[in-house]
Amino acid sequence: MKLTVVGFRGGYPGKDEASSGYILEENGFRLLIDCGSAVISHLHRYIQPEELDAVIISHYHADHIADIGILQHARLIQSFLGKQMPNLPIYGHQEDRLKFHELTYKQITNGIAYDPNSKLQVGPLTISFLRTNHPVPCFAMRFEAGGKALVYTADTSFKEEFIEFSNDADLLICECNLYKGQDGKAAGHMTSEEAGKLAAEAGVRSLILTHLPHYGDVTQLVQEAKENYNGPVALAHSGLQVTL
Repeated sequence: MKLTVVGFRGGYPGKDEASSGYILEENGFRLLIDCGSAVISHLHRYIQPEELDAVIISHYHADHIADIGILQHARLIQSFLGKQMPNLPIYGHQEDRLKFHELTYKQITNGIAYDPNSKLQVGPLTISFLRTNHPVPCFAMRFEAGGKALVYTADTSFKEEFIEFSNDADLLICECNLYKGQDGKAAGHMTSEEAGKLAAEAGVRSLILTHLPHYGDVTQLVQEAKENYNGPVALAHSGLQVTL
């Protein structure tokens, strides 16, 4: 599996940045995980919108879905220009029926409901889900293929179930919207020390901190996570690529 970070900010993108969006590739299959604000403009650096094979959405906050409409129109315009444009599957949960129905657009994209209680096969990727602690229904995802495992927490405060869910993963992409000592329970976000604790107790091989805050010195987050976790820790940034 190959991961490319397209966007990594929580809430809204900073200058020349995007909010949540990640490309996961396996055997030529290209999956976009979340599609937040400015993701499509940054996606062009790596692949074209018409080259995606599928999209999966963790939840329907704007910083994770704002560019779905932009993706739909990008593919629509390319079809007007004569390109063959297959109906792109966009996987999402149905706990917000209105937002789920917006994933389907003409013959350009097709919203497909995933069952969070069952595994989902998308191309060569097997995906498991875990409901997170967040103000709206949101699901973390564990992707497995070729004997490798990658866990994406999506948006959440810390919960013990994440330890088993992330167990022995090759890579943990963990939200880290808060610094050590802050309390993210009400907002549904995790701190740096909690991210490090999760990585250590789950025995993951490496940790990427993402969904980063817009204040403070974000390099401090790495040092705080390392207080609990001895493995490699990196901050997500535009263009970061990891091959498992």
